[in-house]
Amino acid sequence: MYAVIKTGGKQHKVKAGDVIEVEKLVHEGKTLIFQPILVVDDDGKTHVGAEAAGATVTAKPLGEQKGDKVKIFKYRPKTGYAKRGGHRQLLTMLEIESVSMGSAKKAEKPKAEKVEEPEAAPEAASGTAEES
Repeated sequence: MYAVIKTGGKQHKVKAGDVIEVEKLVHEGKTLIFQPILVVDDDGKTHVGAEAAGATVTAKPLGEQKGDKVKIFKYRPKTGYAKRGGHRQLLTMLEIESVSMGSAKKAEKPKAEKVEEPEAAPEAASGTAEES
C-alpha cells in the first residue's frame, strides 16, 4: 500500500518503512500524521479525492539536517555586475510507519432481502375462534 502526501509544497510517494527528506517541519511529539492524502493505492485499488480523504499516513521524525548547497550566480554582461550566493535548505528526516485507509473505506451495507411473510387466511383465523 502506498500513498502520495503533500508537504513543503512538494508531493512524495511513500509506503511503510520508507525514509524521506522533507522541508523542515516544526513538530511537537513523537509522531506526525499527514491528512488529507492525495492518492492511496490499496493493493491495486486506487483511491482519489473523497475516497482518500479519510486515509492517514503516520511518520516518525528521525532528525534534522541540511540539504545540499545550491549555488546562485547572477551575471550581467558588459556591466561589471556579478553576484554570488548560496543556499542550504533545512530538512527533516521522516520514517513512514504506516499508511492506512482509516474511515475512508465505507463498510458495505448488507442488502436487505425482502422476506415475504405468508398472509394468514381470514377464514383460518376465524375458524379457530369458532372451534373454541
